Amino acid sequence: MGQALVIGGGPAGLMAAQELARAGHRVTLAEARPTLARKFLMAGKSGLNLTRDEPLPAFLSHYGCDWLEAIVAGFGPEQVQDFARDLGISLFSGTTGRVFPVEMKASPMLRAWIARLTDMGVDIRTRWRWTGWDGAALVFDTPGGTRLERPQVTVLALGGASWPRLGSDASWVPWLAAKGVHIAPFRPANMGFAVDWSGHMAPFFGQPVKGIALAAAGRISRGEFILSARGIEGGGVYALSAPVRDGAALALDLMPGHGVTEITGRLSRPRGKDSLGNWLRKTLKLDPVKLALLQEWGRPLPALPDHLARLIKALPVRHAGPRPLTEAISSAGGIMRDSLTEALELTALPGTFACGEMLDWEAPTGGYLLTACLATGRHAGRAAAARLR
Repeated sequence: MGQALVIGGGPAGLMAAQELARAGHRVTLAEARPTLARKFLMAGKSGLNLTRDEPLPAFLSHYGCDWLEAIVAGFGPEQVQDFARDLGISLFSGTTGRVFPVEMKASPMLRAWIARLTDMGVDIRTRWRWTGWDGAALVFDTPGGTRLERPQVTVLALGGASWPRLGSDASWVPWLAAKGVHIAPFRPANMGFAVDWSGHMAPFFGQPVKGIALAAAGRISRGEFILSARGIEGGGVYALSAPVRDGAALALDLMPGHGVTEITGRLSRPRGKDSLGNWLRKTLKLDPVKLALLQEWGRPLPALPDHLARLIKALPVRHAGPRPLTEAISSAGGIMRDSLTEALELTALPGTFACGEMLDWEAPTGGYLLTACLATGRHAGRAAAARLR
C-alpha cells in the first residue's frame, strides 16, 4: 500500500489521486465496483457536459456557498477545459455555453485519464470495497479476502446518495458519524417532480415541452422539460429543483415571449364556432402539449381574457413533491462544513480528507456539478500531499 490512499474512483477521486501522484507520493486508488467512474460514464450518455463557458463570477453564483466558491475559483471553467484538452479531448461550446467533448462521450476522456494515472504510478485496485475501520486501520473487502490498510493520508471520494446502483450508496454515513463527523441528511437534487396526471395526459408522455419558462423563488429557467407517467423532469425543471423541493411554488409561462397585454388582446377577439381548444390553438399558437397542460393545471379556465392571460403567463404546476433520491441526478446533504478544515480535512480524523458529493453542497446541472467535483478532488488531493510533506 502506498503512502496515500484514495477511496472512490469517480471524478473527484481520480483528481485527488492525480494531485497526490504529481506531488511524488505513492498512491493507491481503491474502487468498490469492477470499473471506475460509472456515474461519469452514465453522464456521458447524454454528451458529458463538462463545464460552462461563462465568466467566473457568473459561474460561481450557481453554488451559493462561500467555501465551495473559493475552491471552484481555483479550478473553474477555464481550468477544466484546459485539463480535458491536455488529455487529448477536443471540446466545443453549445449555444448556451455548455462545454462538451466533440465525441459527445465520456469513455475516451476516462481512458486517457486512467492511462495518465497509471503512467504516474497510481496503483488502481477495483472490487475493493471499504467497510469501515478496525481500530486505526481501514478495512476492505477484496477479491483476495479482507484487507487492513494503514496509509499515512486518506482521501475519501465516495459520492453522495443518488444513483446507488452506480456506487453512490452513502454506506459510509454511519461509519463517519460514529467518529464524530457531522453529516446533513441527504435529499434529492436535480430531480424531477411527481405529478398525479389525469387520464387525458397519457398521450403526451415522453414529449418535450419547449418554448416555455419556469419560475420559482424569483428565478427563471428557460430550459425545456419532459412529461412522463411519473411526472416532469429535464433540465428546465432541474435548474429550479432546489427551491421547489424546499417549498417554493413552481409556475409555468406558456408564452414567455409575449406579455399579458398582448395575450389579453388576442383573447378578446371573437371566438365564433370554434371549440375552446381550437380557438386557443389558433389565437395563441399553442401546441397540443401546452394546451393539454393549460387544461390539466388551469381548469376551470377563467372566462375573462385578462384573467386567462395571467394564467397562461403563470400557470401553477401542481406536483406531488420530488421524485425519490435514488432517481435524482445528484444529492444535497453530506459532510457538513463545520466538520472540515479549509483543506477539506476531517477535524475528527486528522489525515483523512473528503471531496466531491460526499460534502454538503449542491449545484444545478449544466457543468456546475462536475466542475465542483473536480475542483474539490484537486483541493483535497493537494492538501493531502502537503500534509505528507
